[in-house]
Amino acid sequence: MTRAPVRVFVAAALVVGGLLPPLAAQELTLPNLTDSVKFAAMGDNGTGDRPEYDTANQMAAWHDRFPFDFVIMLGDNMYGSQKPADFVQKFERPYRPLLETGVRFYASLGNHDNPGNNAYKPFNMNGQRYYTYAKKNVRFFVLDSNYLDPEQVGWITTGLRDASEPWKIVYFHHPLYSDGGRHGSTVDLRVRLEPIFVKYGVNVVYSGHDHIYERLKPQKGILYFVSGAGGELRKGDIEPSAQMAAGFDQDRSFMLNEIAGDELHFQVISRTGQTVDRGTMRREHGE
Repeated sequence: MTRAPVRVFVAAALVVGGLLPPLAAQELTLPNLTDSVKFAAMGDNGTGDRPEYDTANQMAAWHDRFPFDFVIMLGDNMYGSQKPADFVQKFERPYRPLLETGVRFYASLGNHDNPGNNAYKPFNMNGQRYYTYAKKNVRFFVLDSNYLDPEQVGWITTGLRDASEPWKIVYFHHPLYSDGGRHGSTVDLRVRLEPIFVKYGVNVVYSGHDHIYERLKPQKGILYFVSGAGGELRKGDIEPSAQMAAGFDQDRSFMLNEIAGDELHFQVISRTGQTVDRGTMRREHGE
């Protein structure tokens, strides 16, 4: 199956470790249309420490101007102890302003997460390790990349094949492509999953695990993001390669995303509210 090329239009390329040319404080570059699909993305957030709270506060502040309906969580939602009090300290308290406005969180499991966390109601996993849901013209598939068993491979193959929505987005913890020095690309997962993604028209893949932000150049027609600095950070961890389009490893960050028609618009925000990457991807017909 031949895929049409993915076109990514970027307002300005990010220099690793630096920042985009300054925007006005809190300037929103997304269209912010009334009928679009709006969501945030973050990974590796669940520390319970001050940087997580700072980033969560930024998310709430941006939500006031860009009212995203939900957040995709890219794993390692909880670090360390995972008792009931920890869910308050590491999730319910930092994200309370968003939760109180009705924002829903859809989690995937990371290597630091207790597998039983899929039963925690605010994660909206309904006791499943992997699951799917749709938002208007977008179908999301959430995988458990800790254990990619044959049953899960069969499930994602069938689900992608049968999905009728024009947009197909997959997210999970371990990145298929990454220039993070600590972990980098998870090649064994790539060998198993990428042919399925290509065959059945996946448009975008989000992952965490490396505690950085990175946008990869489109790989075989698919746009990949690493957003693993919602709470943890490995400063200076990016080791740039030819596959990297943009990266930021100087502070915590999260992503704002908007799908309107055939375009995905993204804006990446640091813990201090600075825009560190932004751009637009066009979904080509005939993929």
